[in-house]
Amino acid sequence: MVKKIAVLLASYNGTRYIKEQIDSILEQKDVAVTIFISDDLSTDKTLEYLQNVYVQNKNLVYLKSDEKFGGAAKNFFRLIRDVDFSSFDFISFADQDDIWYEDKLINAIRTIDAHNLDGYSSNVLAFWEDGKEMLLDKAQKQAKYDYLFEAAGPGCTYVLTINLANDIKRFINLKWEKVNELDLHDWFIYAFSRENGYRWFIDARPSMRYRQHSSNQVGANDGVSAKIKRLLLVFSSWYRDETRKMIEVLEIKNRYPFSKLILNKSYINNLLLVKDAFNFRRRMKEKFFLLILFMTGIY
Repeated sequence: MVKKIAVLLASYNGTRYIKEQIDSILEQKDVAVTIFISDDLSTDKTLEYLQNVYVQNKNLVYLKSDEKFGGAAKNFFRLIRDVDFSSFDFISFADQDDIWYEDKLINAIRTIDAHNLDGYSSNVLAFWEDGKEMLLDKAQKQAKYDYLFEAAGPGCTYVLTINLANDIKRFINLKWEKVNELDLHDWFIYAFSRENGYRWFIDARPSMRYRQHSSNQVGANDGVSAKIKRLLLVFSSWYRDETRKMIEVLEIKNRYPFSKLILNKSYINNLLLVKDAFNFRRRMKEKFFLLILFMTGIY
C-alpha cells in the first residue's frame, strides 16, 4: 500500500523559487503526498500565485492566513498544531525554495521501516546561484546529549512517524506559549524526540538540493561572512539561550546535573560543564570548540 505523507510547508514571499520546490514534492516516487501550506502574510502574493499555478491540484491545501508569525519556527509550529494528521502515515517538512530528489521521501520511509525508527533526517547538497555546490554533512554519530545543543540537520529533511508527530502535536498544544519562544522548530523536534526516547537516524545520503541565498534563516556555514555571523551568535549567547529555552520547555532542569549549570551562567559553572563537553555535539571539531568556549567563559 502506498504510504500517505503530509508535507508541511511554511511560505513567505516565495514566488521566485516556490514552484520549483513544490513541483519536486509533487514528483516524489512511490508515495502519496498532500502539501499543507501556511503563508506568513506574504507581500508578494505567494498564495495567489500558487492558487493560480495549481488551480486544479487537490494535493495542495492552503491554511487560512490571517495571522503574522514573523518567523519560520512559529509558522511550522502552527502547521503542526492545525493540520489533521489522522489520515497520514508520515509527516514531513518543506522549505519554500529547495529542490527535492524524487526518491527523498520513499528512501526515508524505507529506512524508517527497515530499522524501526521514529524520526529521520539526512545530509543535503547546498547549492548557490553561481553554480557552487557543497555537501552539508550532519551524519556524525549522535552524542548522548547533542539534541540539546544542535539540530539533526535541516528540518526540510525530517520525516516523522505518525506516532511521533502526534506526540509532538500534543506537546505543542500543551506548551504553546513556551514552544513559540524557540527560534528553531527543527532543533525542538529533534530535542523532543531524543529526550522522549524516540529512535532517530541521520542519513549520510543527501536527499535534496538546499538552496543558499541571502534570505536563508540558517543555511550553510560556508564563507567568511557566514562564519562571522555564527561566531557573533556564539558571543551573544544566542546558542546558550536556545539550549536554556530547550531545557525549560522540556522541563528537564532537574533531570541532568549539567542543566542547572546551563541555566545559571557563571565562569565556575562553565568550567563544571567541561567534563560533559564531548557529549554535547556530534562533530569532533565542534566538541573541541565547545570545550574551549566553556574554558574561556565565552559560551
